[in-house]
Amino acid sequence: MKDIEINITKSAQDYLSNLLLDKKDNSQAIKLFVTEPGTPKAETCLAFCNIEDHKGIDEEINFEKLTIYVEVRSIPFLKDAEINYDTDNFGGQLTIKSPNSRMPNVSKDSPLEDKVNYVIYNEINPMLESHGGNVSLVEITDSKDIVLQFGGGCQGCGMIDVTLKDGIEKTLKENFPEINSVKDITDHTNTDNAYY
Repeated sequence: MKDIEINITKSAQDYLSNLLLDKKDNSQAIKLFVTEPGTPKAETCLAFCNIEDHKGIDEEINFEKLTIYVEVRSIPFLKDAEINYDTDNFGGQLTIKSPNSRMPNVSKDSPLEDKVNYVIYNEINPMLESHGGNVSLVEITDSKDIVLQFGGGCQGCGMIDVTLKDGIEKTLKENFPEINSVKDITDHTNTDNAYY
């Protein structure tokens, strides 16, 4: 089992446990994960999940009344995270504080998606920002095609093909030789903010 440094307070455990009881479905549990970890868009999330889909795949944290499954990929980004439930005049509020979810945290063993995001946010986007633009990873296909979406000044820019092939694709392939191609799914017909 991996070392998981997350504080889930007793009040949060009770609250999440009651949510599960209300579902009246013993096949359900709670999953904790980070979307787009290590990037400025990272979000720490809790969701209901089917126990059979996660047992033996994700790490388990067992409490007296509750089991939480933690996505393995998210563990390094959940260091020092805290989940708490506070009651107030309006009932209560569940809060998740995850100070390291947006911090780049990649190693040679990290998934390709995390490594690509690291290069996009730390090497490619700083160059595009000088033109008011940015790019984000949409997906990596099974055939190792990188699918990107441009925003800001890059959307509708007449030089986007040059930026994509000579800049971004070259940079990503130098870092990750296993990549097949880099594709752009941006609608470039909107040129309102384009950089010229």
